Amino acid sequence: MRLVERMQSFGTTIFAEMSALALMTGSVNLGQGFPDTDGPREMLDRAAAGLHDGLNQYPPGPGMAVLRSAISAHQQQYYDLAFDPDTEILVTVGATEAMAASVLALCEPGDEVIVFEPYYDCYAAVVALAGGVRVPVPLRPAETGGRFTFDPDQLRAAVTPRTRLLLLNSPHNPTGTVLTRDELAMVADVCREHDLVAISDEVYEHLTYDDNVHIPLATIPGMRERTVTISSAGKTFNVTGWKIGWLCATPELVRAVNTVKQFMTFTHSAPMQVAVAYALSEQADWVAGLRDSLQSRRDRLAAGLEAVGLTVSRPQGTYFIQADVRALGLHDGEVFARGLPHDAGVVAIPTGVFCDTPGVGTPFVRFAFCKRDTVLDEAVARLTTYAEKRRAG
Repeated sequence: MRLVERMQSFGTTIFAEMSALALMTGSVNLGQGFPDTDGPREMLDRAAAGLHDGLNQYPPGPGMAVLRSAISAHQQQYYDLAFDPDTEILVTVGATEAMAASVLALCEPGDEVIVFEPYYDCYAAVVALAGGVRVPVPLRPAETGGRFTFDPDQLRAAVTPRTRLLLLNSPHNPTGTVLTRDELAMVADVCREHDLVAISDEVYEHLTYDDNVHIPLATIPGMRERTVTISSAGKTFNVTGWKIGWLCATPELVRAVNTVKQFMTFTHSAPMQVAVAYALSEQADWVAGLRDSLQSRRDRLAAGLEAVGLTVSRPQGTYFIQADVRALGLHDGEVFARGLPHDAGVVAIPTGVFCDTPGVGTPFVRFAFCKRDTVLDEAVARLTTYAEKRRAG
């Protein structure tokens, strides 16, 4: 095999694999986390207009000034965080590129990188690309069906003299946890004590439910100067295919990341950057409506999964519900998820594939609720039929 050794354990992603299985079996796909409705019409119209308004050549490598200014204003408005749009903001091809370029820029071969597991699959891949060593810290529910969180002692024990980076994700995919200020303070204590740089993936920042509020890690004392904050337009505005992301950090960190990023993609679609700048400035009400709609759909799917017999951890944010298969008398979520398209005509993602520590994600599967009500209802109906057949023997 010609593939470099450090990437040989990374084959087809679980998302591509399960989506292909959905097509093959005609299943309802609640696996991959993308919505099935579009973003605000005014934003889409501005992107379309840009195609005819002379925005079809290379925009500036760091991102168009109008978007960087809108990101700066957004951070100030929502979090009281001041970022210079010219030196402290970098536009990227989605949050995935922001994560990849950050790790490649800041991790030397052999450096250790702390990740909270289960983790989004690209984290493991970019650490491997950089030649780093992944060090997992588990997120577990405090009780069956409860909120996932970490043990502070396990976090502290994960740090060694080789640790350089800590990757954080809140609101967290796939568990739906929104870290509290106290939890973030524990993370900050570790980063400050050991001089770690934190890379904080906050793409679900506006998709929190009930009384849960997203708190950026950079707002915790001592973290503004050592945090790379990553977000994107995809989840906030239902345009996951646009791949417009960004990061905010100190000038030193932005320069480091851009040194790598400029040789990966250099830049990205100008019309879409202009449209996202408009949306960040003018579409707060649309985002609030999306959040309310997603909370309703979360509750709709959670009630259906509970009626089927699964134990549900109702998420505080994101697109995803964690379901525990042990309530059905099963023990392995991956076996359950791989059989479900054939047995029930529904696709979910096994949580265990996002973990290194044995047993951490084994009993869980992830269902996406960022779909239309009719799609969710069809999935629940199919799962109900499947559960009735199981009970009937």
